[in-house]
Amino acid sequence: MLELYTDRLKIRSLQQEDWQSFLSVHQDPRQNQYVRVPDGLEVLTDKFEQRLRPWRYESGDWLTLVIEEISTGEFIGFTGLYSVDLSLGQVEVGYMLAATGQGKGYGTESLKGVIDWACLSFDVHKFIGLCADQNQASIRVLEKCGFTHEGTLRHNYLLDGRWIDDRYYGLLASERS
Repeated sequence: MLELYTDRLKIRSLQQEDWQSFLSVHQDPRQNQYVRVPDGLEVLTDKFEQRLRPWRYESGDWLTLVIEEISTGEFIGFTGLYSVDLSLGQVEVGYMLAATGQGKGYGTESLKGVIDWACLSFDVHKFIGLCADQNQASIRVLEKCGFTHEGTLRHNYLLDGRWIDDRYYGLLASERS
């Protein structure tokens, strides 16, 4: 089981007992307003079961990690990554915090921890972050972690009948602070 630690957070592998937290975050329309229309129970069950399987960097699958507050054990949210292109050393990162974990710097702290671990564990050249143009909180997390806005993908996906522009961010491993 993978366990990473930051000043305030424990970041660990997803486990079976995380199902209720996974379901709660992934079904909450407010949490998903910039990401997706919340999936149904069957789709989320399949997604959860897939993410419980042993993960390999080269698989192209998401590594889903649970974020917990060390002092209280409180569930904060999820973070993770996947290898977009092994030959180019490109990794996409992501995070989704529960409402109770937002606005406290946990997104930034957990993402920095995952980036540091990935740099030490794999041959990463570049980290990629995508977020909806309207998602100011996610934009702040990426920018606080040193990511540079490299462009906007206009009308990149359709969400509940609305076209969403995605901001494309990049961070070279050599640039991380």
